[in-house]
Amino acid sequence: MRSTGRWRAGLAALRAGAPKLRTGVRWKISAAIALVGALVAIALSLVVHNAARVSMLDNARDLADERVQIAQRNFETSGRTNFPGIKIDDPGIPKDLLVKARAGRRATYIAEPSDGAPDIWAAVPLKDGRILSLHTRFTDRSATIMKDLDRALLIGSIAVVFGGCALGVLIGGQLSQRLRKAAAAAGQVAKGDTDVRVRDAIGGVVRDETDDLARAVDAMADALQQRIEAERRVTADIAHELRTPVTGLLTAAELLPPGRPTELVRDRAQAMRTLVEDVLEVARLDGASERAELQDILLGEFVSRRVAARDSGVEVRVVHESEVTTDPRRLERVLTNLLVNAAKHGRPPVEVTVEGRVIRVRDHGPGFPEDLLADGPSRFRTGSRDRAGHGHGLGLTIAAGQARVLGARLTFRNVRPAGAPEHVPAEGAVAVLWLPEHAPTNTGSFPMLPLPGN
Repeated sequence: MRSTGRWRAGLAALRAGAPKLRTGVRWKISAAIALVGALVAIALSLVVHNAARVSMLDNARDLADERVQIAQRNFETSGRTNFPGIKIDDPGIPKDLLVKARAGRRATYIAEPSDGAPDIWAAVPLKDGRILSLHTRFTDRSATIMKDLDRALLIGSIAVVFGGCALGVLIGGQLSQRLRKAAAAAGQVAKGDTDVRVRDAIGGVVRDETDDLARAVDAMADALQQRIEAERRVTADIAHELRTPVTGLLTAAELLPPGRPTELVRDRAQAMRTLVEDVLEVARLDGASERAELQDILLGEFVSRRVAARDSGVEVRVVHESEVTTDPRRLERVLTNLLVNAAKHGRPPVEVTVEGRVIRVRDHGPGFPEDLLADGPSRFRTGSRDRAGHGHGLGLTIAAGQARVLGARLTFRNVRPAGAPEHVPAEGAVAVLWLPEHAPTNTGSFPMLPLPGN
């Protein structure tokens, strides 16, 4: 029993570790059609082969019966057998045929040898009680016809299989293409492109299950978008309503007498005001209504001045200067939030590198949490691994949102020694801002670029 249990456990582990083969719908449909076609072709070939053989044997029996009747009349008239194969009281006559002839009946019989062509027998009783019989074999011509028929059936079956494969590839290819288009459109919707509709992406005039799936995905995307928009409005409304009382609270805290309690009240009121402003900014960024106010700046010089004004202890290294068209205010917001996150959750030294259109902010702390690396920044989730750090997790969320407005890409990764496995602690965290070559216009769209050669 133990050995059986170990064998089953080993088999389960092997199955779990075995790689899963990925096959497309096109080949599955092609294989299914080819298999069905092969089964149908084999079944029809067997039916046609047996029907043709039975028909030819019946014709041979009828011919033998006619001959034995003619031989009977000639023998009774002239006393001679005038057909080859005609014998009287042939000792080799089959027993079943002999029984019927002795019973006074004219009959035919087919003997199926283990190899070779079948034997055709016909027998009739004479007036004197003897048995006149005819023994012939299945003709060579009939055997040739059967071989030609079998060859034709085999060629036809092969043609059906290959035709089924081709038809399956054609049908499956069209379905697979529609599904791929639907998957690509759904991926765009998942990335936040609310203008994409799966049904429009797959196109076509034929109504099938793919259209039903596309409409269901579009309906789900619309419902989710409406729900997200409703939540965004509620968040913005709450933050907006909190702004006035929080401002009044902060003003009232300034009137308190000096002391430690007053400082605590002022700090908490200021933190609440910062939180309300951050929530409002996140709500505006989620609404996709923000537009960049573009200017031409020297990126390395801009970053060096902003970092020096905020923290002179941060090292800035300009590898390659580049002139970019971007929104300086939003770029400064992204840079400030990345530096604040590095200071709160990392360890010094904090290094900023500018190389062309790329800005890197690195600290030497424990690195970003795995969920942030996998899913990206999320509001109210801090950059601290143990979540014990200060802040509300909105800094990186705002940085990512402002980067989207700039048309830039913000990525996060941890620094590990070369070749080190994943469980080895990180030696720092790196946030990389990739500014686009062509910044978005004031309307939020990207400029039209001329095609190569025009």
